[in-house]
Amino acid sequence: MRRRPADFRRPVRRRFTHWIWALFGVFTIVGLVLFVVHHNQSEDRIEQPLLERNSRIEQVAHDRLNFTEEISSATSFSRQLSEQITLAKAYLVIAKEHSNLHLAWELSNKIRSSQLLLSKAVMRGEPITLEEAEPIIKSLSALIFKAQDTHYDISTTIMTMKSHIQALEERANAATVQSTVFGQLAAEALPKSLHCLNVKLIADWMRYPSFQEQADERRNSQRVVDNNLYHFCIFSDNVLATSVVVNSTVLNADHPKQLVFHIVTNEINYGAMQTWFLSNDFKGSTIEVQKIEDFSWLNASYAPVLKQMLDPNTRAYYFGGLQDLAVEPKLRNPKYLLLLNHLRFYIPEIYPQLEKVVFLDDDVVVQKDLTPLFSLDLHGNVNGAVETCLEAFHRYYKYLNFSNSIISSKFDPQACGWAFGMNVFDLVAWRKANVTGRYHYWQEQNADGLLWKPGTLPPGLLTFYGLTEPLDRRWHVLGLGYDLNIDNRLIESAAVIHFNGNMKPWMKLGITSLLCFSQIKLSPH
Repeated sequence: MRRRPADFRRPVRRRFTHWIWALFGVFTIVGLVLFVVHHNQSEDRIEQPLLERNSRIEQVAHDRLNFTEEISSATSFSRQLSEQITLAKAYLVIAKEHSNLHLAWELSNKIRSSQLLLSKAVMRGEPITLEEAEPIIKSLSALIFKAQDTHYDISTTIMTMKSHIQALEERANAATVQSTVFGQLAAEALPKSLHCLNVKLIADWMRYPSFQEQADERRNSQRVVDNNLYHFCIFSDNVLATSVVVNSTVLNADHPKQLVFHIVTNEINYGAMQTWFLSNDFKGSTIEVQKIEDFSWLNASYAPVLKQMLDPNTRAYYFGGLQDLAVEPKLRNPKYLLLLNHLRFYIPEIYPQLEKVVFLDDDVVVQKDLTPLFSLDLHGNVNGAVETCLEAFHRYYKYLNFSNSIISSKFDPQACGWAFGMNVFDLVAWRKANVTGRYHYWQEQNADGLLWKPGTLPPGLLTFYGLTEPLDRRWHVLGLGYDLNIDNRLIESAAVIHFNGNMKPWMKLGITSLLCFSQIKLSPH
């Protein structure tokens, strides 16, 4: 059969008409709208219980935070239980002291029960109810009444608690005193490597007579009385410390052969001191060693301080224990009984031919040439010293008893203090002003020990009052034996650094980290 041309063919019938497509679109839109509406309604139904539950949690948390107010309330059961527990604990202590162990056990049991109930209330965040509190409060009250019937009344309770407090305070004070004493002992303890130094030196002094011959020659040398030389005096019983002072002074001197050192020690250390300084050549400087026992003029009839040192009550005060806890332990240090510490007030008598000396303590290290000190103008004063009143606690009122009219009528409490350790003394002006006589006067006034604290600085402040010339602070920097916060720049610029305090470099408690000391040798060899 022949096919028709394309123009005469019949059109093909479509499976879907346009109205079907339109109907499908309408149903789709309606379905989407229904889905959105249903989803929003479901979220509202879910959020509502969540909000209610969160509000309940916040309310519970709010109730828990108010438990402190609950226990502080005067009408709450928690407050009543807390007060009863406190009272029961007091009666528990008293019952134990009176050996009423049965009552003590009952009180202890009820206290634990009350504490357990309070803990449960805190954990659940709800106040204690009447049903919970009533049986414990009644039973604990009955026990407290029972304790009162056993004559544990309030007055007995108060007295017992007072005695306990007093006993605790005494124990605390005793522990403080013991700690201070042990600290002082540790501060004075030499390292083990130095324990045998004195023994070896004394053995050499006894073994070799040549040392004693050399000592006699130096004693008779004209250099020790030549006022054209630079004279330094050191009073010490410590060979190691004295050697550091001498050697550091020599190492930093421009002309060490013009230096003369006058050392005074005691008889115990005299041989060791002589042997050490005779065995070493300190760059040609002259070193004279004397012992205090050779000063026959220094006796109790001449020196009031020596008379006080020999007094039995004074010696019992320093060596008889620490019964009086009101006294600061460090003020009982027996070092205050060492006459060597007081020789600084007798320098013109020890060296009658000298005109000017520089006094050095045995715990200083010299870093610069000290000979310029001898050319300083003291403006007629006796003592050249560095003032220490940059801090308020170094005023006169901190050292002296201004409640005594003898002190308050002659001295200004705000007067500036100064330091021993590196001092320039004009011995001509000293003799003219009779400074030693002034020192004797104040020592006699202080026979009862009420005018100042123990030590040499307070009588020095009185003796040299109006006779002290302030020096530049860089000549003498103090505090390296107790203050770790001194500026390193100040230490480096100082002519003399002073390790006053317990933490001296050669002691077990020494500050080993300090610069410049570790570079100092004991001797030039």
